[in-house]
Amino acid sequence: MADTIHLALPKGRMQGAIFALLADAGVRVTVGSRAYRPHLSLPGFEVKLLKPQTIVEMLHAGTRDLGFAGADWVAEKQADLTCVLDTALDPVRVVAAAPYALLERGELPARPLVVASEYGRLTADWIARRGLDARFVRSYGATEVFPPEDADCIVDNTATGATLEANGLAILDEVMRSSTRLYAHPKALDSKEKRGIIEHLAMLLGSVLEARRRVMVELNVGADRLEAVVAILPCMREPTISRLHGDVGYAVKAAVPRDTLPMLIPQIKAAGGSDIVVSPIGQIVP
Repeated sequence: MADTIHLALPKGRMQGAIFALLADAGVRVTVGSRAYRPHLSLPGFEVKLLKPQTIVEMLHAGTRDLGFAGADWVAEKQADLTCVLDTALDPVRVVAAAPYALLERGELPARPLVVASEYGRLTADWIARRGLDARFVRSYGATEVFPPEDADCIVDNTATGATLEANGLAILDEVMRSSTRLYAHPKALDSKEKRGIIEHLAMLLGSVLEARRRVMVELNVGADRLEAVVAILPCMREPTISRLHGDVGYAVKAAVPRDTLPMLIPQIKAAGGSDIVVSPIGQIVP
């Protein structure tokens, strides 16, 4: 069918988080005997499992309409793609790092250098921006082990910096930030039918991501303290308010940012709220 979306799902490190995101959105991924061609419970999709770097290549070539990939590899391959949704999953920084012993007052020495990386274009751009006299050496994983014998400096991705630190490397510069994102080939969005299917999936996934950032807070409050409690609730629009049995006060409900809870709950208590219940949210669709 012309309006079928050819979707690429990632193999490897990204896969677990993306499959969990789909599952939380009510979309089942069934991997049968044809392991590289799973079935999606959401109609309108033909699915293939590919490595993230390959997904970028296939999207850029137009053989896939939609796929999940890291922003770093989209930038590295200079792929002409449209970001439909930033999941913010698997966040990493692409950084330049070098051995502490090599640095002079925190900077690279003014001499010819060797820089190792899996990222050819990103590294070349960084070398040019820094005005370095440097030669590029391509790595194929475990880039952090190159210095000091085989390279002076590396450009690599890191989530926490712990691996770099364990190998005696200091971060010199941040090249870019990356996360797992849902990308579409521009021509797929030119089709009204395909755009509708893509936007539907993005809406489902976005509703889960928004729900993960929030929790539902429910509480009771007396009529004389209602406005004081409502004033401190960081809700999406306005809280839901209903009268308690016997007209002894109000029940208040609001979806609040999860990271506000440590300060918010004591504030609710101080403002007169009681019987506070906090519960997870499955999806939020604005």
